[in-house]
Amino acid sequence: MRYRVGGIALLGVAAWLLPYQLDSYAIHVVNVMLLYALLAIGLGLAMGIAGQINLAQVAFFGVGAYVTAILTTKSGWGFWAAAVVAILAAAAIGLLVGTPALRMQSHYLGIVTLGLALAFTNWVTNSHLAGGAEGITGIPRPQLPGVDLSSEYLFYYVELIVFAVALAFGIFVVRTPLGRRMRAMRDDALAAGAVGVEVPMLRMTAFLFAGVYGGIAGVLYAGLIRYVAPETFSIANMFLLLAMVIIGGRQSLVGCVIGAISLALVRELLVDYPTYAQVAYGSVVVLTVVFAPTGLAGLPRRVTGWLRRRGWLPGGAATAGALRPFQPYGQAPAPQAGPMLEVTGVSKHFRGLTALQDITLTVPAGQIRGIVGPNGSGKTTLFNVVSGLYKPSAGRVAIAGTDLTAARPYRLAQAGIARTFQNLRLFAALTVRENVLVALDRSRIRSIWRYAVWQVGVWRHDRELRRRADQILERFGLTDFADSLPGALPYGIQRRVEVARAMAATPRLLLLDEPAAGLNGEEVRQLAEIVRSIRGAGVTVVVIEHNMGLVMSLCDQVTVLSNGRIIADGEPARVAVDPHVIEAYLGDSTVIDVPAAEEATQATEVKL
Repeated sequence: MRYRVGGIALLGVAAWLLPYQLDSYAIHVVNVMLLYALLAIGLGLAMGIAGQINLAQVAFFGVGAYVTAILTTKSGWGFWAAAVVAILAAAAIGLLVGTPALRMQSHYLGIVTLGLALAFTNWVTNSHLAGGAEGITGIPRPQLPGVDLSSEYLFYYVELIVFAVALAFGIFVVRTPLGRRMRAMRDDALAAGAVGVEVPMLRMTAFLFAGVYGGIAGVLYAGLIRYVAPETFSIANMFLLLAMVIIGGRQSLVGCVIGAISLALVRELLVDYPTYAQVAYGSVVVLTVVFAPTGLAGLPRRVTGWLRRRGWLPGGAATAGALRPFQPYGQAPAPQAGPMLEVTGVSKHFRGLTALQDITLTVPAGQIRGIVGPNGSGKTTLFNVVSGLYKPSAGRVAIAGTDLTAARPYRLAQAGIARTFQNLRLFAALTVRENVLVALDRSRIRSIWRYAVWQVGVWRHDRELRRRADQILERFGLTDFADSLPGALPYGIQRRVEVARAMAATPRLLLLDEPAAGLNGEEVRQLAEIVRSIRGAGVTVVVIEHNMGLVMSLCDQVTVLSNGRIIADGEPARVAVDPHVIEAYLGDSTVIDVPAAEEATQATEVKL
């Protein structure tokens, strides 16, 4: 830590003394580089951290510059008053541009944002208010008491301070709960919603950040150049900015800055060879995407991993600890008198396929309910309907007496529902600890104002979350894996991480989709103990499982599905000998040895 602080201090001193080593042209180049670095931070927050493809960053840049120019030259405003309005306008445009992200993602979102950027360029080129193709000249220089900002040397210090604050704020966001939620949304929006992340609002927040950073850069550009014209905000410059972020490493704000500065220097060196420069930019971007997808910022980790795989660096093997009984944090869920889960007449159709047909079941509070059935019988589809991932074609779902049929997944998670997935859906680029931290955090997006005015409160909240996360990791025997990425862990450990993440929010209703998959006999036994302790803490558990030994020994009641319908429901021993169940699974002539199943908690799995 001391070395890191020392390095930052050294860089700060070097940046502060830099103008003394440069001529007037070189300081102008450095000033422009800082503007691109600001734009890259905003694009990195939206695209690299939040995973939202944004090809309109240069338009936000233009809004900040043009609003400042119009208000100061045509309305007689002072520079700093115009600057505040310009940043607010860029933020508003950011929210407008981000609206399509609520309904579309991937390249579709990129096409829409690119179209909006083209629309902005077309407007300023043809608008009389914006000066048309000739732009706006005569922007008054900004005023500061005792400082002549007409000097680019002194203007550099204004830019440097703004840049340092902007970078520090961006890093603070990334490393605290808001940034973790944004990164979780980037890695897997579906799983993020299932653990309570307000995905729609976070997408808008990402574009809000992009707009604010673009607006700040636009204001500084107007104050530096004192002239704005459409060619500065062209699509060519947008793709240059995109190349900066990709080359530097879009998932690291420091990497985005390094990419911006590096490519700006290359552009300056190739200023007399524009054709070769464009070919060079494109080639470097392609090579980066293919051979170093994490950019320059990811090279140290990639090199370290390469050396560790060859045994040239130590890489101690971590081991899993024992599972410990679950204990809720704070106040345990209040005892529920009535049913915790009510599914009434639920059907789900996928065009011509009927996945669920008139499913009705009631799970009393405090029960462990098993859901079993052959492959394709609709078990996971039922979970997806209950957890809000699918909207039922008919019927209703109520949790603790409240109808939540139409609720979004994150609202159901905030209401006390947690789940695991049949196919693991961990956040691949977040560590094990961060996966748990995302689920632990119950912050609402409306509290985002604290990041602007009360950073100390955010830091204290994050410190408390980390303390609780470490206790959960210890309870699940995952302490040694806390700083590992989930993809580097054995499958059984990944399953344990997903269960730990589901438990982190102390849910009222827990949905476990094949939690024993990939676990050995001893781990299955420990899983059964911890599920019982979860029920003992007042949590209702519904489990889909193929391990019949676990189902028979663990569940209070078992519901059997076949072809999207319930064919049996009752105590495990009675369901196991039901003729319809035997026929659905094993054929008419076979019976299930119930006593043997009850003793086979860690025996070979029976794949149903």
